[in-house]
Amino acid sequence: MHSYRFVSFRTAFRTAFGAAFSAALLLCVTACRDAADDRARANGIVDDFGDTLALASPPQRIVSLNPATTELVFALGAGSRLVGRSRWDTYPDSARLVPDLGDGMRPNVEVVLASRADLVLLYASGENRSARDALRRSGVATLAQRFDRIAEFGPAVVQLGRVLGDTMRAHTVRDSVYASLERARVLVEGRPRPRVVWPLWLSPLLAAGRGSFLTDLLVIAGAENIFADIDAPSPQVTFEEIVRRDPDIVLAGPVQAAELRAEPRWRALRAVREGRIAIYDTTLVGRPGVRLGEAALHLASVLHPSAGTGK
Repeated sequence: MHSYRFVSFRTAFRTAFGAAFSAALLLCVTACRDAADDRARANGIVDDFGDTLALASPPQRIVSLNPATTELVFALGAGSRLVGRSRWDTYPDSARLVPDLGDGMRPNVEVVLASRADLVLLYASGENRSARDALRRSGVATLAQRFDRIAEFGPAVVQLGRVLGDTMRAHTVRDSVYASLERARVLVEGRPRPRVVWPLWLSPLLAAGRGSFLTDLLVIAGAENIFADIDAPSPQVTFEEIVRRDPDIVLAGPVQAAELRAEPRWRALRAVREGRIAIYDTTLVGRPGVRLGEAALHLASVLHPSAGTGK
């Protein structure tokens, strides 16, 4: 009787202890897993869509569907890892050797998946959210970046450097670009600042606004954008408003400059009548990438010819 009670008590104790131990172990495992998830979120990289990217190791098969990030991938020494690009990604020349996967906005997801990429770099536009969703559902990591202003360039470079596993080189690239921007600023310091209109498209008529890195470049290159009071990066404006604001200089690419000279209505603009169309290199000035510093120095020389190039 007493033996039975002892055995029953011992068995019950073991059962209770085992249940408690199992519960404690489960709690520990759950807590450790939650802590690991918290560390992954803390150490992860949050992109411009608000998504967290936590990679166990640097990606080896990358698709870049944003010309500016493609330039950066090459500048960061990871060009050999690219297995796809958009049709607009043509710089540096080595980018042309990377398979063309079509458009970077609303890309063909099936084509991108066929590249067997382990990371896809996207431009963080609302038009690319559905592609982001489809890629992530298929198990492909994405990093969406949007750096439309010069102030956003540095953080974007460092973030991409973290993803690619080379933050030291990322800091070097960032510092080099900012040093060139500073050289351009110093080059035109103290000079009169012409008021400039920068038509980006003639029909419909779009011009650079405050929300664009182009306005940042103009300020660094010693000029003022007549549409810097408009928040949009490329607002639609009227020709009459350009005439009313009466810019000192019209900034245009070679083809656009010829169109402006040939179109009679543009002669209503004093700057055109007086031949003050400043022509810039459209292959150099066009995106907020690793050539921002070169672009600023180029614009400074175009807008202030007597200032030289700063080289």
